[in-house]
Amino acid sequence: MEKNFKTEDSLKQHFGFTEADFEQIKERGISLEKIETELLLFQSGIPKIYLERPATINDGIVKLSREEFQQQADYFDTKKGTLKLKKFVPASGAASRMFKFLNEFLNEFDYENETINAYINRKKDKNLPVFLAGIEKFPFYDELKNQLKELYADYYTLEAHEKSYRFIQQMLDPKSFDFANKPKGTLAFHRYKTHIATPVEEHLNECAFYASSNSVSHLHFTVSENHENLFRKIIGQVKGQVEAQSGTKTSVSFSYQHKSTDTIAVDIKNRPFRNEEGQLVFRPGGHGALINNLNELEADVIFIKNIDNVIQNHIQETTLYKKGLAGVLLQLQTEVFQILRAIDDQKINEKDIQNVLDFMIQKLNIDLPEDFIKYTLKNKIDFIKNKLNRPIRVCGMVKNEGEPGGGPFWVRSYKGNVSLQIVESSQVDTHNAEQVEILAHATHFNPVDLVCATKNHKGEKFDLHQFVDPSTGFIVHKNSKGKELKGYELPGLWNGAMSKWITIFVEVPLVTFNPVKTVNDLLKPAHQPQYDN
Repeated sequence: MEKNFKTEDSLKQHFGFTEADFEQIKERGISLEKIETELLLFQSGIPKIYLERPATINDGIVKLSREEFQQQADYFDTKKGTLKLKKFVPASGAASRMFKFLNEFLNEFDYENETINAYINRKKDKNLPVFLAGIEKFPFYDELKNQLKELYADYYTLEAHEKSYRFIQQMLDPKSFDFANKPKGTLAFHRYKTHIATPVEEHLNECAFYASSNSVSHLHFTVSENHENLFRKIIGQVKGQVEAQSGTKTSVSFSYQHKSTDTIAVDIKNRPFRNEEGQLVFRPGGHGALINNLNELEADVIFIKNIDNVIQNHIQETTLYKKGLAGVLLQLQTEVFQILRAIDDQKINEKDIQNVLDFMIQKLNIDLPEDFIKYTLKNKIDFIKNKLNRPIRVCGMVKNEGEPGGGPFWVRSYKGNVSLQIVESSQVDTHNAEQVEILAHATHFNPVDLVCATKNHKGEKFDLHQFVDPSTGFIVHKNSKGKELKGYELPGLWNGAMSKWITIFVEVPLVTFNPVKTVNDLLKPAHQPQYDN
């Protein structure tokens, strides 16, 4: 790594960096420019996103009939034979939030002096009663119950509330099942007649349905390094069966969140935060860091979906809409490539410009500068090429049913141009009544259902780092051993990390969105077996 002496001097002078600090930074593979940029961001603050209006049907969101989705899916099927497809699944997160209310119960329940019902009333806990009422329906119930019977000779004589308490205790015990510290992808999610399935298996299965061409599918997980073996073990157990049932060979690959994407922490006065040994403290950069992992993938079409958004039922429905989104992507990409090739061949003239602009405005939601009409022909063509020579993403959007998460909006940049973006509520100035009003009128939200094309019209991979908006990261407040610190999270993978992509939003039905945010979500119909009905 080349030294930038100007940056090094600046970090010494303004932030008190030492030679030991520079050595620590070098070991992590982080550039000094990145460190300086982050420190300056803490000082200046991150500007809030300016919402112009929500994206709605026919104003930023395309609505297709089922028949139109089928046509797009059929189109995708006719084209996929010449394409390498890949499914990209961020899967490094632990399941701690899934079991948050159960951990709180174990920490705060007074086992000696109160009943579980008394605890529920005292804490006004709405989640625990749901969990207990459905306890036998969880896919991990039988395995846990069998272990409890082995551990406790008096199991059958225990009161119901004692059984429940020990069940939860066993689930979360670090020396036993330790569910809260395992990756979501490796937990039991679905009960079938013959076996229990994890999200890893469900993603393998889905991949064969819609992300395969020429009887081969490619699945890529981003995982934490210390959990890779857990994923590999599950894949080793189920891959052969999935391949036999689908008639598709599946290639699975892994990557980790790069240490070089970690970000520096500061104290409340925006000075570098140091641990008890006086060393700089770095934090993971959030899921926006995965733009590096995405950038390294070799594929023509990449499907992106979260690890917990899997389904036990309606796989055919999911397949139809995923393929439909891919069909939309390929149709638009074909038109974009035709225009870019015509520009390369110098076959675009003044009379062609208006048709190109109509396509850009109506199909790709691209905003024109107010004075565009005054541009010379060369400047018009340069503008068109700049706007079209970019990665493309087609994002499924579901109707807003009150689920937390980002949403689709028209956003105005500080330069004045308007673009479609996926925006999190934390990016919006909630002290601005007008912005809060726009936020409240969102009709759809982002289920993380993306289909992406990351190559240009010459078949070359884009450098995805060139299309990130660095001003859209997040400053978060944390605590380290009683000391307050601030951290910087990189622009979210589908937020600012894709800010400068060509973006199309398409409404998809709610049946395609079945995330498991808490363990109780596994009791919903999408995650329960239907073979008994």
